[in-house]
Amino acid sequence: MKPTVAIIDFGAGNLMSISKALEHLGTNVVVTKDEAVIQTADAAVLPGVGAFFDAMQEIEHLKDIIRGLGDKPLLGVCLGLQLLFSESEEGGRNPGLDILGGRITRFQGDVKVPHMGWNTVENTGGSQLLSGIEDKSYFYFVHSYYAIPEDDSIVAGRTEYGVRFPSIVEKDNIYATQFHPEKSGNVGLKLLENYVEIVKETM
Repeated sequence: MKPTVAIIDFGAGNLMSISKALEHLGTNVVVTKDEAVIQTADAAVLPGVGAFFDAMQEIEHLKDIIRGLGDKPLLGVCLGLQLLFSESEEGGRNPGLDILGGRITRFQGDVKVPHMGWNTVENTGGSQLLSGIEDKSYFYFVHSYYAIPEDDSIVAGRTEYGVRFPSIVEKDNIYATQFHPEKSGNVGLKLLENYVEIVKETM
């Protein structure tokens, strides 16, 4: 039986590419902002490009649904990872979903912002998403902000760009990447395949 994955729609630009990738991997994909559809799906994806505040405004009515997925695997991608945290400094102090403790801050110092292009990800904690993927493989990034978690034990992958920032977090049913797996070629497809396997195991 094919798992159904709800991609939460808040006007983000990468919905089509991630939808196609997950369909290619044998899932039924529903792009939706409907509470009932998200609740009945086997898993959910919180994608995202754009501004933190605007995205939170779009998903305000879905906060309790996203927080209450139970053991259903939730995958955050790029801005989707950042939205999972308590607050962001982007555009002032703005509250996030507060599923993960910590804050989102902007890159400082001599690095070019945004961080755009290919960079390596170091597997720091037995990452399930990185299963079968060679350590320090390259993934595709586009972001100006990064997470500072309250609990470092949730960090499953790190990337160097002026600072060693968390590029993968994993906790309970929460999985999230700061990079775009759907834009990262075969290695990104393998990561999404690992996510689909996690979804199947919880069905």
